[in-house]
Amino acid sequence: MAAKATETKRKPGKQDVYEQPDFYAIDDLLSEEHKLVRSSIRDFVKQEISPYIEDWAQRAHFPYEIVKKFGEIGAFGPTIPQEYGGGGLDYISYGILMQEIERGDSGMRSTASVQGSLVMYPIYKFGSEEQRKKYLPKLASGEWLGCFGLTEPDHGSNPSGMVTNFKDMGDHYLLNGAKMWISNSPRADVAVVWAKNEAGRIHGLIVERGMPGFTTPETHGKWSLRASATGELVFDNVKVPKENLLPGKNGLGAPMMCLDSARYGIAWGAIGAAMDCYDSARRYAKERIQFGKPIGSFQLIQKKLSEMLTEITKAQLLNWRLGVLMNEGKATTAQISLAKRNNVQTALEIAREARQIHGGMGITGEYPIMRHMMNLESVVTYEGTHDIHLLILGNHITGIPAFS
Repeated sequence: MAAKATETKRKPGKQDVYEQPDFYAIDDLLSEEHKLVRSSIRDFVKQEISPYIEDWAQRAHFPYEIVKKFGEIGAFGPTIPQEYGGGGLDYISYGILMQEIERGDSGMRSTASVQGSLVMYPIYKFGSEEQRKKYLPKLASGEWLGCFGLTEPDHGSNPSGMVTNFKDMGDHYLLNGAKMWISNSPRADVAVVWAKNEAGRIHGLIVERGMPGFTTPETHGKWSLRASATGELVFDNVKVPKENLLPGKNGLGAPMMCLDSARYGIAWGAIGAAMDCYDSARRYAKERIQFGKPIGSFQLIQKKLSEMLTEITKAQLLNWRLGVLMNEGKATTAQISLAKRNNVQTALEIAREARQIHGGMGITGEYPIMRHMMNLESVVTYEGTHDIHLLILGNHITGIPAFS
């Protein structure tokens, strides 16, 4: 497994004074457990992320020590049963966790949601009991960090065209290929990798750091998700033990089920970023004086703030209803796609309007706006691009797939 780094020297920033908008009293729809989860993770974000995130983002630094802390707070695999180290929580709790973490930073939420939805979820859902017991407790605690290998250099929106493959060598599998744009990969201890067998059927395999031929080059020069570790997965004749094959499901539907879980978390998370931008813009509009009075007194600023609050409120209700459907096992891929697409687009528009309200200060690290805006430019693309989600919904409406 990967060597663990010592804790990063921290440079604290401004105090986090965030207040969540709740115009339609959505709190009344939440249980006491939901509110307790929110209170715990909000305090965590205010103490462990907000004071340092601008410095991390400016330096393009991934604070590896946050992994263990996420494990301690229960941010990894919250819906996984407690017997495997998970939280045993419902999907609304999971959504709240992602919302609060992404309110702090999208890159931090990516770290958590990849671990839970794209690594722990497939091991729990499709893995053997031996695999669950071996991997899930260590992933849940943050002792191990995981990543998810689906996207390839030439196959993003069309994962079925993947060329990563494995061959049965008798006592092991031989894995070859490469994956790209993989969150957590440079520091990951394990990777859930999707590859084709000799018959062209897609399967999931668990690949561990240290297996000869397995490397994870880091992606540099990002303008987005700068506090998150991104890289590649390269497989050069990697010998994978046969017991590392996920036996429960194969075919493209298996990784797509994982993506549904991750996209659900993004729908909540993106609105966390939007609410942070709105809260900052609201405060700034009341404090910034121009023409002898606060800019919040001007009609155009009030229009922007009113439209922000309206869209946030609609998205909050959308998320809550989708969470109920997830808890009941009724949520469809198309319903999740609608929420992911709508809420990320909403968050992007709110971030851009908030930047205008902040004027020139909006591009500095004094405020979170520009960081959120840059991060959301990645969120609108990953886990299914903005346009692909339109086509998923279009396929549901018409029964005619436009992307095959």
